[in-house]
Amino acid sequence: MRKVCVVTGTRAEYGILRTVMKNIKSSPRLQLQTLVTGMHLSPAYGLTITEIERDGFKIDAEVDMLLSSDSHWAPAKSVGMGILGMTQAFQMLKCEIIVVLGDRVEAFAGAVAASLSNLLLCHIHGGDKSRGGLDEAMRHAITKLAHVHLAASQASAERILRMGESPDRVFVVGAPGLDEIAEMEFMTKEEVAAALNLDLSKPIVTVVQHPVSTEPEEAKRQFRETLEAVRSLDVQAVIICPNSDPGNQSMVSLLGEYQTAGFRVVKSLPRRQYLSLLKISSVLVGNSSSGIIEAPFLGVPVVNVGSRQQGREQPCEILQADYDRVDIAAKMRLAIFDEQVKRSLERIRYVYGNGTAGKQIARILETVPLTNEFKQKTITY
Repeated sequence: MRKVCVVTGTRAEYGILRTVMKNIKSSPRLQLQTLVTGMHLSPAYGLTITEIERDGFKIDAEVDMLLSSDSHWAPAKSVGMGILGMTQAFQMLKCEIIVVLGDRVEAFAGAVAASLSNLLLCHIHGGDKSRGGLDEAMRHAITKLAHVHLAASQASAERILRMGESPDRVFVVGAPGLDEIAEMEFMTKEEVAAALNLDLSKPIVTVVQHPVSTEPEEAKRQFRETLEAVRSLDVQAVIICPNSDPGNQSMVSLLGEYQTAGFRVVKSLPRRQYLSLLKISSVLVGNSSSGIIEAPFLGVPVVNVGSRQQGREQPCEILQADYDRVDIAAKMRLAIFDEQVKRSLERIRYVYGNGTAGKQIARILETVPLTNEFKQKTITY
C-alpha cells in the first residue's frame, strides 16, 4: 500500500480535506497518514485536532509551528519550525506521497519539507488566483515544488500549465469543499438555532473575516467596519473568529465589544454545523474562500469585504464592499432583501466541479508514478 500523508493546519482547510482523507482511507491501495499542525493544536483556535479525532482519523504526527504573535516576522519563523518538524515526521512515518492544500504557511512548510526530502508532493487548489495578501505568492511557490497538481477549475489548471508544468501532471478534479455539500445530511434550522441560541424570526448573518497578511496593522480597523455594519441592522449574527495570520490578535480583541444580544461569537464550528449554519443564513459577510466556493453552491448571497478574495474565479455574482461600514451595510441589505440578488444565485456556473473531487483525487494517488524520473521536473518552455 502507498503511504499518503495529508498535512492539515486549520479548521477551514481540514473541512475541505476531509472528503479527500475519507477516500484515501477507504482505498485498498492507499494507507492514510495524518499530520496535524498549526491552529489545530491551539486552544485559542478551538483545539480542532479533537474534531479530526472525532471523525475517526488516527493522528500519526503532530508538529507545533504556531507562534502567538501579530508580528509580520512570525509566519517566516513558523515556516522554519514547520519544515524541521515535518521533515522529522515524514522520515519517521516513511511517507511516500505528501498532500497539501492551498496557500497557507502550513502547506508551504509541508511542501518544502516534502520536496527537499524527495517525496512525491501533490497540491490541491493550485493555480487559483487572488489579490489579497501573500496567499498568491505562496500558492504559486507550492505549485513549482509540487509533482502533481489537483486543480479546482479549468482556469486554474490553465494557469498551472502557463507556469511551465507538464500536462501529464495536471488534473482538473473540482473543489473538494463541495463534496460533502453534495452528500451531507444537514442539521435542521431548528437544530442550528438551538445549538447557537439563535432567533429564527430575524435574518441570520454569518461573519467570517480574516486578516490580510500584507496589512496586519489595518486588520482591527477593517474588522470594526464589518462588525459596525452588522450591528446597524436588525439581524442575528454568528461571528467565527479569524485565523492565525498576523493581525488576528487585534481582531479578536475587538470581539468583547460585540458579545451582545444578537451577536454570537465562536472560536470554531465543526464542518457539518458550519455548513448547516451557512445554509440557513441570509448572507455570508467577510473575506473567506467559503464565500467563493461553498456559499454560492448552497444558494447563499455573499458580501465579500476588501481585497483578500479579489481575483478569485466566481461561480455567480458576489457583492463586493470596501472596508466601509456604510458600504458593507448597503450591500448586506441588497443580499438579504433584493430578490434580483437571490435570483442571480439560480444562475450559478459550476466552475468548481460537481462534488466528486475526493474520489477523483484518491484514484489519481493510486496510480501516479512514484519513480525518481517522475519526481524530476523540467519546465516546459
